[in-house]
Amino acid sequence: MKIDEYDVATYAEIVYSQVCPGPRVSTGHSMKSRRQGLILELVDREPLHSQEELRRRLLQRGCEATQATISRDIKELGLVKRAGDRAYQRQGVDVASPELALNALERAAASFLRRIDRVQQLVVVRTGAGQAQPLALAIDRAQLPEAVGTIAGDDTILIVARDDRRAVALVKRFETYAGL
Repeated sequence: MKIDEYDVATYAEIVYSQVCPGPRVSTGHSMKSRRQGLILELVDREPLHSQEELRRRLLQRGCEATQATISRDIKELGLVKRAGDRAYQRQGVDVASPELALNALERAAASFLRRIDRVQQLVVVRTGAGQAQPLALAIDRAQLPEAVGTIAGDDTILIVARDDRRAVALVKRFETYAGL
């Protein structure tokens, strides 16, 4: 069983109420912090176009909130709607459309990728010196459904695929981009 900060805070509230019975004022800061953290995580991971969508996703993560609360959180967090798809994003974050991100990845792979190998669900990409970081950034920004994440050094990138089948698909994708 995985225990998170919310579980610890909830358990502490229960223990405190048993040890120190009687009325007390709760600030709700831990719940607010957790909720706002979840909101930022959700808008960073997926396009959410309305407060209702955001409310439903929070509820799926075990966090119940009213529309008014979500509206206040959006204002406090400084979230804005993107021009293209009208999804919420952090203010000042330059998020390219998925098509632009994929085009940037294709160009980066064509320019920087030298060799690619697969070991089970791990994909190792070799680049020229100093080129791994920009290619890994392009991979991350493209949010490829096959990839969980990347780790980049100076001339090598490790991509963790979701499974072996998707690792094979990643290799084919990059070989096509790089003309290998």
